[in-house]
Amino acid sequence: MRLPELDPRAKWSIRVVDADSGQELLAHEPDVVCETASIGKVFLLLEVAQRLEDGRFSPDDRIRIEDEHRVEDSGLLYRMRDQRITVEDAALLVGAVSDNLATNALIGMCGLDDVRAVAKRLGLERTELHDYIRDARLPGMPWTPSFGTARELADVMRRLARRELGTTAVSERVLGWLAADTDTSMLADAFLLDPLAHAEPEYQGIELHHKTGSTSFARIDIGHARGPSGAVAYAVAANWRDSDVDLRAPVIDAMREIGESIRRRITGLERSAQ
Repeated sequence: MRLPELDPRAKWSIRVVDADSGQELLAHEPDVVCETASIGKVFLLLEVAQRLEDGRFSPDDRIRIEDEHRVEDSGLLYRMRDQRITVEDAALLVGAVSDNLATNALIGMCGLDDVRAVAKRLGLERTELHDYIRDARLPGMPWTPSFGTARELADVMRRLARRELGTTAVSERVLGWLAADTDTSMLADAFLLDPLAHAEPEYQGIELHHKTGSTSFARIDIGHARGPSGAVAYAVAANWRDSDVDLRAPVIDAMREIGESIRRRITGLERSAQ
């Protein structure tokens, strides 16, 4: 795989590995820490899945939303008439539409410190969910909702697909939630999947589990993609907080190029073109 041209005005962290062998296929500054927006919600989902498996949560428990944690923007729950949905459905909303209000409710039920500790338990040193989602991040608040490196995030997705994060049942719960992700606007756009229906292998036999993150100065896509000719785990993060220009167009263009290289590899098109 070849690295596309990257806009130098953005800070990048990129890593793609063969999900079966662990061989590195592509890397650029994989140890650079980036702000990762909603990516840390994966660690929340792992904590929720663990609590569902060990009985601390029941799938039918109703979430509690504290007034101080009410947010809007990403998601659907803040627009719903009945917001007292189940824990299981709240986790699905987080996986499917990166729901901010459901995220904050689940963090509150788990405890922020316990959710922060998930990444440490996995052996990660520079990656974690760091805070609640906020409508505005004011002085004195934690600096970002989540942060991480491509090396560690690609490893998380590879281990998750191998059912190595917690029990097999925990990993499979989280994979099920991530299979519903409707945001295929970044790297995953190159897979040409139906954004609303790809829980099973879809176009060209590609099966995708992924999570994205977006802010006004960041785009991040991490995932595991399997096709008839192999599988990869990937993490691509770009930040441009200090830029005077919104760089989302060149950043997403580069992410799609990486996605196209992945698609050709896992479908076998890469070899047939040689």
